[in-house]
Amino acid sequence: MSEHLLARSNGRPWLSDGGLETTLIFLEGFELPGFASFPLLQTAEGRAALQRYFREMLETARAHETGLVLGTATWRASRGWGPVLGLTDDEIDEANRRSVAFAESLRDEFPDVPSLIEGVLGPHGDAYAPDRVLTAQEARDYHRPQVEILAQAGADFIGAYTLSSTGEAIGIAEAAREVKMPVLLSFTVETDGRLISGTTLAEAITETDAATGSYPMWYGINCAHPDHFRDHLKGDWIGRIGSIRANASRRSHAELDEATELDAGDPQDLAQDYAQLLHMLPAVRVLGGCCGTDHRHIAAIGAACLE
Repeated sequence: MSEHLLARSNGRPWLSDGGLETTLIFLEGFELPGFASFPLLQTAEGRAALQRYFREMLETARAHETGLVLGTATWRASRGWGPVLGLTDDEIDEANRRSVAFAESLRDEFPDVPSLIEGVLGPHGDAYAPDRVLTAQEARDYHRPQVEILAQAGADFIGAYTLSSTGEAIGIAEAAREVKMPVLLSFTVETDGRLISGTTLAEAITETDAATGSYPMWYGINCAHPDHFRDHLKGDWIGRIGSIRANASRRSHAELDEATELDAGDPQDLAQDYAQLLHMLPAVRVLGGCCGTDHRHIAAIGAACLE
């Protein structure tokens, strides 16, 4: 999959979207129980908001003559979140299918913009305050149903975001391998550049590669400001980082959880941070955003990194 993306992009990074859920909550005024965006696809108002959001991203990719990774709205669409959201396993499975079909409709709407559909996974619990840490086998069993549904529905690859433990990363990689799906594993770090467990990014990536035979096509960092991890990007392992989706805010996860207003930072400052990261991370293939970012940030990142 990484070679396929490179072949279609002439070696230039592709863009991805930004902070979908924070945009919907703070800028569009939606309530998202459990931070789940996929239920919006079942209402005309919600679907229209999602269309606006992703169309702006596709237009931005078009303007910068690059491709777009179209993520599905399924970060909270695993079966473990069903009871929290009042949904059955069958309803969760159908939500994943509906989300892939929605992404396909957007791709069809912009045939001149190269795009890949990313089947998005989130952690089994709260990434920033997990009630427990899954073993690799538990994570494999937990995530496999969603991986399988997304693959059957037509996603091009799996992208797992805000991972905070190597056990969960390994389990997701094994589930993807069994379904024969390429997979991106993206870790989130605290302000000290480490996972919540204290594990370093170097340790997390090295351990996951060792346990899976380097099955992930690449790794990512998301839901942290570049200031939180920039100084820790040293060593051969950084060649495995292919995706950056940073927060606009420099606040900690705990501070963001308590925030009642959106901290969108400065799009231009964030874009310059990305330009610096590109020089440090030669294997990066996808540039997007996370909490607090929207089309303004993605456009600025494109201008700073792709022109």
